[in-house]
Amino acid sequence: MPEYVRPYVKAHKNDDRDAEGIAEAASRPTMRFVDIKTQQQLDVQTLHRVRSRLVAERTNLINQLRAILLDRGVIFPAGRRKFQQGVDGLPIDESCILSPRIRQLTGDLRQEWRELDAKIEALNDEFIALARNDDNMRRLTSIPGIGVLNATALVAAVGDGRTFAKARDLGAWLGLVPRQHTTGGKPRLLGISKRGNTYLRTLLIHGARAALPILSQNDTPLGHWLKAMIERGVHRNAVVVALANKLARKAWAVLCKKGTFERGYPAAV
Repeated sequence: MPEYVRPYVKAHKNDDRDAEGIAEAASRPTMRFVDIKTQQQLDVQTLHRVRSRLVAERTNLINQLRAILLDRGVIFPAGRRKFQQGVDGLPIDESCILSPRIRQLTGDLRQEWRELDAKIEALNDEFIALARNDDNMRRLTSIPGIGVLNATALVAAVGDGRTFAKARDLGAWLGLVPRQHTTGGKPRLLGISKRGNTYLRTLLIHGARAALPILSQNDTPLGHWLKAMIERGVHRNAVVVALANKLARKAWAVLCKKGTFERGYPAAV
């Protein structure tokens, strides 16, 4: 990262001093390096980027279509599925309050929506096939809150996880740990750092939010830990991020130790 090289660049910045700073930084024993990704990892990351773009396009299209109908007094409940059912149920005869041109435009946008759905679903099927044929991805899906998307994105980003010496290093790299500001021997923890891979962090947080209701009811060490935070009045979003960090650590252990997540592990009495 440039911020690791900047302290070694002398005086004014130019290409020669940049090269000298990079060489000096690379010679330091504590410098961090990025592993070169395999062709398969690059391919999977590219598929995720394309899917993310398609999902964003679909969201923008839905918001535009909802706004067009709202301006004409046609209101639908919140949620993509309910909106889809409502748009498909619009009357196409003269009883509809929409003008003929807007009815035609609505149909064109709905067809574009269907095409985006088909493209996204095709990529989802491809991710499922990848997870079935890859040992690391298949093991990661044994962790609650980590589905096919999370597993494929994790393996594409970190490989077998051996780049990180400890499980906590992966959580820190993903930006799921508090920022620290310590001075005069007085530590102060702030909000999460939000460093690293934004897309992967978002997937883990969404997975943690989906798994929280079930995991918090389990009679396991993880379930008791979640219950304790909820009973202390910790904000739900903070609990979700803490669980996402915990899932990232478990993912590192699954990758490095070549094991699977033990769902039925009981709590100590």
